[in-house]
This record gives sequence, C-alpha cells and structure tokens, in this order.
Amino acid sequence: MTQRLDKLQAALDAALGDKIKTCVRARGEITLTVTAANYLAVATMLRDHPTLKFEQLIDLCALDYSSWKDQPWDGPRYCVVSHLLSVSLNWRVRLKVFATDDDVPVVASLSDLWAGANWFEREAFDMVGVIFDGHVDLRRILTDYGFIGHPLRKDFPVSGHVEMRYDAEKKRVIYQPVSIEPREITPRIIREDNYGGLH
Repeated sequence: MTQRLDKLQAALDAALGDKIKTCVRARGEITLTVTAANYLAVATMLRDHPTLKFEQLIDLCALDYSSWKDQPWDGPRYCVVSHLLSVSLNWRVRLKVFATDDDVPVVASLSDLWAGANWFEREAFDMVGVIFDGHVDLRRILTDYGFIGHPLRKDFPVSGHVEMRYDAEKKRVIYQPVSIEPREITPRIIREDNYGGLH
C-alpha cells in the first residue's frame, strides 16, 4: 500500500507541481487541497494526464467549516470535496477547494469534466449554498423551489422556519410557521444501587 501511495504522490507532484497547495497523506489516502483559481485546471489535469487518468468522479459534497470539532475555525468557511477514481490505474484521490468569499461561496463547476458532478453540485448548492460557476442547471434538488436557506449551514435552525401542508379548502400546498416547540432532548441516566452486580 505504501509503495502504491508513493507512486501516486510522485505522479501527482510531477503532473501538478506548484498547483498543489497542500498534499496530506493519512489513513492510506491522499488529499490534495488547491486554490479556487486552480481548481478547474487541476481537475482537468487529474482527468486527462496520462500518468493520472482519474476517469470517474465518485462523490462531491460541500462542507461548512464555521466551527470544526466544536472549535472556532480560522480560515475560509465553505469547502468542496471531490473523490476521484482511476479505474485504469486503480487508485483514488480526494480533491479539496475552499471558496474565497464566505458571503457568496463560488467555485468552478466540474460538470463539463464528469457528467456525474451535475446532481452532486446541485445537492451541494441546495444544502450548503455553494454556487458552482459554469453549471448548466444549478437549481434546488432536495428542498422545494421556494425554500429559503440552506439546511446544512451551521447557522440554519434545526427545525427550520416554515412547514408545508396540504390545505383541502384551498386545494394546494401552503406554507405556515413551524408549529412545533423547539426542545432539547437530554437522555436520562438511571443507575440502580446494585448496577452491574457491583456492591
């Protein structure tokens, strides 16, 4: 496994050079971080370079780093992570890019490189609010078209602002303020005097 990763890392360094901002090797995987300016060029090289040949995009998602592991995060807030697979060379890489603007997070779309990125990018836009520049059909995919907000942003309320229901009198779906009271569920721990057979 180590020799295989050594070979992949050498191929990545040779092909991409200074376009790689960071290269982290952990748990038998390689994670590349690139700047938003280099993102599309690096993705294209990962797909087309003869020593890399990442033909498939396995997954793409967006992350909100406003807090990380319950600690304040010092850096760009929104990140897009792609997992790529080379079928012909049998290796994988993770590609990360941070959006430069936290107010309007924008990164380049990969849907022209890998058709499978289309729906993944729509989901990332819908759930986290990252805009993919160059995407041909960037619209909501999981929430309703009139939905306001992005549910996976860490500033979005857990229960949301509105709920929808079908109104039989109006014969249509209507929106109304959320009718449930927010509550925090704390598990109750009961210990008996003789718990676990200890005296």
